[in-house]
Amino acid sequence: MSDDAYGATVAKRRLSRRLTELRQETGYTANHVCDILNWGRGKVGRFEANQWKRPEMSDIRDLVRIYEAEGAEKQEIEELATRARARPWWRDYGEIFDNDFPGYENDASAIRVYFALVLPGLLQTEAYMEALLKTGPRPPAFRRRAIQARLRRQEILDRPDETVPKLSAVITEASLMYRWGSHGDRREQIEHLAEVSRRRNVELRVQRFDDGPPTAIYSMVNIFDFPGDEPSLVFVESDYAVEEVSKEESVSGYISSFERASDAALEPADTTVFLDKLAKRMELSNDRPVSSKPRRGYLAKSQP
Repeated sequence: MSDDAYGATVAKRRLSRRLTELRQETGYTANHVCDILNWGRGKVGRFEANQWKRPEMSDIRDLVRIYEAEGAEKQEIEELATRARARPWWRDYGEIFDNDFPGYENDASAIRVYFALVLPGLLQTEAYMEALLKTGPRPPAFRRRAIQARLRRQEILDRPDETVPKLSAVITEASLMYRWGSHGDRREQIEHLAEVSRRRNVELRVQRFDDGPPTAIYSMVNIFDFPGDEPSLVFVESDYAVEEVSKEESVSGYISSFERASDAALEPADTTVFLDKLAKRMELSNDRPVSSKPRRGYLAKSQP
């Protein structure tokens, strides 16, 4: 799968950072630059905070001129701006995404996710998506669009080249036990997890009931690593929002917690065996794969 927008979101982020560095080297304040260029106050600040969707090349050239960037430095800025102007597919799903989450996911070289009570969007079957979204207040039209967007997100795992990200996911046995959809739907989801776990770019681990309560993390966490020296980024999902975390010490804390959660889970090969056995038991049974009384499952409403 080719993706003309691959790298655009990270390019925009890096461009914001480089423009900030160039301005600081000149000694100008952001408002001073706005005054020089006869721009409204706050425009430069929005650029530097990466609160823009698509940089205008005329604006970038004005800033390069004011900052007196030349040679390789000027070329870098203009190349970043050109790359950042690519129109990504998720811009067509503005009602689904209210931040750059899918862009960072799209550009990541490595993705680490921890989900305790539901399955990560990148690993869900379409039937699971439908059941999950039905637990929320959104109308059917929104759910259909959200499913389309989620299936499109999953295509990054099928890239045939060096841009395919490495996915490391930690889930819990609890997330596999809920009664939803049909028995066949639930078995299909388990079989899908087992199949995906065999991919060369995927490491799937499960924390079992037998090993005690979930370890290290309780939130739904997405950690994105990028090519080169671009800093990692975290998105934390709640019932109401998907929030970006970029502060270095906070990102480091989430990475450490993820590593502890991974250590507390089955190894990838053992996880595949666990899932195969679970799918086989479901194939031989007409009920869910637990003997306890049915419980009302928690299904998160916020995941894009």
